[in-house]
Amino acid sequence: MATMPAEIVARARRALARVGPRDLWPLAQATAAAAAAWLIAKDILDHPEPFFAPISALVSLNTSVGERGLNALRLLQGVVLGIGAAELTLFVIGGGYGSLALATFLALVLGQAFGRARIVIAQAAASAILTVAVANGEVGYQRLTDALVGAGVALVFSQVLFSPEPLRLLRRAETALLARMADGLALTARSLANDDDELAERAIDELRALPDEVADLRRTRRASARVSRRTLVWRSRRALVVQENENADHLDLLGSSCLVVARVATSLTGEERRTLEQPVGELADVLVSLAGDLGDRETRQRAADRAFEVATAVDGRDVAPGSTPAAGVVALRMLAIDLMVFAGVDLDVAAEAVRAGALEQQVPTPPPPPRGLLGWLRSLRRRK
Repeated sequence: MATMPAEIVARARRALARVGPRDLWPLAQATAAAAAAWLIAKDILDHPEPFFAPISALVSLNTSVGERGLNALRLLQGVVLGIGAAELTLFVIGGGYGSLALATFLALVLGQAFGRARIVIAQAAASAILTVAVANGEVGYQRLTDALVGAGVALVFSQVLFSPEPLRLLRRAETALLARMADGLALTARSLANDDDELAERAIDELRALPDEVADLRRTRRASARVSRRTLVWRSRRALVVQENENADHLDLLGSSCLVVARVATSLTGEERRTLEQPVGELADVLVSLAGDLGDRETRQRAADRAFEVATAVDGRDVAPGSTPAAGVVALRMLAIDLMVFAGVDLDVAAEAVRAGALEQQVPTPPPPPRGLLGWLRSLRRRK
């Protein structure tokens, strides 16, 4: 029993450790939005108990980036449907338990028919229940006003004041994925250098987990596209976000190439492993340097050049066709080509450059992300 408090403290610490700085910022935004909605509804609109205004603001912002504005509109849709269903029920059959059940069912049906999103259905039912349960519907219109206030505040927070920069959002996810790939390749290089099967298996396990990171990147790509389409601040950056999204699409193939190299490495003998150790380690270093500054053209150009040098330096002339070492050479060159493509070289150009031994294409300049709301205002000033 004496260990129970220590165990509880340890669990609490582990739980708190999961809340990082990036988690606190959206939580602070939701808190500020709830307080602002309460202030507007209570002190400006003079509602005596405007509890739904802060709730609406919180619910609207309680979703992933890129969905918060849409979440606010869906919440409003649900509230309108729920209040409408409740008012109609009260008008036809009056109050009572039967009215509560009928209004709830009708609101759920309307939410399913017109929204289908879970937040629409839930808010429609909750609005109907509250409208019937409180003062026989007299609070219905005030609830709608509070919902408008809360959703409006959420829209201002998500679309104007604290709309995330879509390019920065996307590159942060790309950087995390590149770092995981670099770690896996670095482990592979160490396993090749030390002829260590345990390290090789660890590298494969590390790279097998990449699909989870790729899934996170896909979600971020969708979010960045939604932010650029739906927010006033970043709509002018839509074409640049599309460009970066197309570039990020190749990271899936790059991760697969890393895994192929790691798997082939386990099938090589001692001497064969040592011949691939240096190029694999160099490509891991290239990934690290590329992840350090994705928005810099020179960094991308150096990454493409170094990957090209690795691909052309691997000598496969003395390797028997169809052998495991030949598969290692092919996998390494494919990895280098995928890295060049992600850096900004066209796929056909990269493949031909490795075959011909000369890379001539220059990496285009990646679009720089503006610096928040002030950066957007400065861009407007420059247009004038």
